[in-house]
Amino acid sequence: MTASNVPAPVLARAMRAFAEFFRYEAAGGIVLIVAAVVALLFVNSPWRETYHALLDLPVEVSAGNVGIAKPLLLWVNDGLMAIFFLLVALEIKREMVGGQLAGRAQVIMPMVCAVAGVAVPALIFYALNSEDSSAMRGWAVPTATDIAFALGVLALLGSRVPIGMKLLLSTIAVVDDLIAIVIIAVFYSHGLSVWALSLAVAAIVSMFAMNRLGVKSLVPYLAIGAVLWVCVLKSGVHATLAGVATGLLIPHVDKRNKIDDATEHSPLETLEHALHPWVAFAILPVFAFFNAGLEFGDLEVSQAFDKLPLGIALGLLVGKPIGIVGAALALRALGWAPFPRGMDVRAMLGLGLLCGIGFTMSLFIGSLAYVDAVRYEEAVLGIFVASVISAVLGIAWLRAVLPERAEP
Repeated sequence: MTASNVPAPVLARAMRAFAEFFRYEAAGGIVLIVAAVVALLFVNSPWRETYHALLDLPVEVSAGNVGIAKPLLLWVNDGLMAIFFLLVALEIKREMVGGQLAGRAQVIMPMVCAVAGVAVPALIFYALNSEDSSAMRGWAVPTATDIAFALGVLALLGSRVPIGMKLLLSTIAVVDDLIAIVIIAVFYSHGLSVWALSLAVAAIVSMFAMNRLGVKSLVPYLAIGAVLWVCVLKSGVHATLAGVATGLLIPHVDKRNKIDDATEHSPLETLEHALHPWVAFAILPVFAFFNAGLEFGDLEVSQAFDKLPLGIALGLLVGKPIGIVGAALALRALGWAPFPRGMDVRAMLGLGLLCGIGFTMSLFIGSLAYVDAVRYEEAVLGIFVASVISAVLGIAWLRAVLPERAEP
């Protein structure tokens, strides 16, 4: 499918969805920053023990012989983040059907830039930590971009930002999330249970069959999705992948499902619209509050130069811009993909800097990679340093190179 043969109603709806997406992500990015700051203030105050007690609060849910008992932190990371990944999957599917990932011309630049923006940070981290097998579990930490944080920072520039930059940044981040999903599935699953996996496969097959039979009600998909989450949680595969599978199986614009693209919202669009404010203004800020609590009392400046945090910081701060800008320049030089309208090399560099804001997804991968609290704190330190510097440099650079534009 190319841009020329995507139906006009689908393209129009995709653009409206993008406008809503950008609005929620940009505003949610500000709330995300506030939540992280509150966590830092809390954990570095006399109430730090209360903060840690909240994270460790035991919560158990059971039905008959099936029960799940986890500390509150893991309910947030395994449960609420599954809803976040459900939304990510919905966005990816929508973009692939009728949005920025619908045709080869649209997908070349964000796809190649996203892949390069994952590979270069991983190589930088490897170069510094290859001799430490424990540290190397977190090789994927500097590969992720926080779309909410990055778009929130970009929104501070207002009308200076060309629409092409917003589209490219959001599409790179969507592809980045897709790569992160694959990384989590392949590298951060453990202790697989064949019985639980079999039940998970049965749940997925059931949703696929409903999709093909034209079932458009969201209720059965979400009910089976909840069962799938429990099965995946018990299987040893990370539970958030249940959200991904469910999102990809929610019906969208497809004549086999008798969805009228011109007059009817698809089940996917309905669910995405309902979830977006909850994810942007509740789930991600709660995740940030529970995972951004870095205690500064025992930290020394020299620790930021230890190999693990330095590998993460350099991967995000240096690796992301090098990978993304280098890939974009190569594509343009080869004549395979032009820069978006309104962007030049200087603007592309600013975009690359903003992609160095790792935060939410980097913290999430870090929590999967490092069970040891000391290692995790080192990872958080590297993520914080890189994300703050990337945000400051990115907004300062773009403010200097982007011309003033009249408000639309």
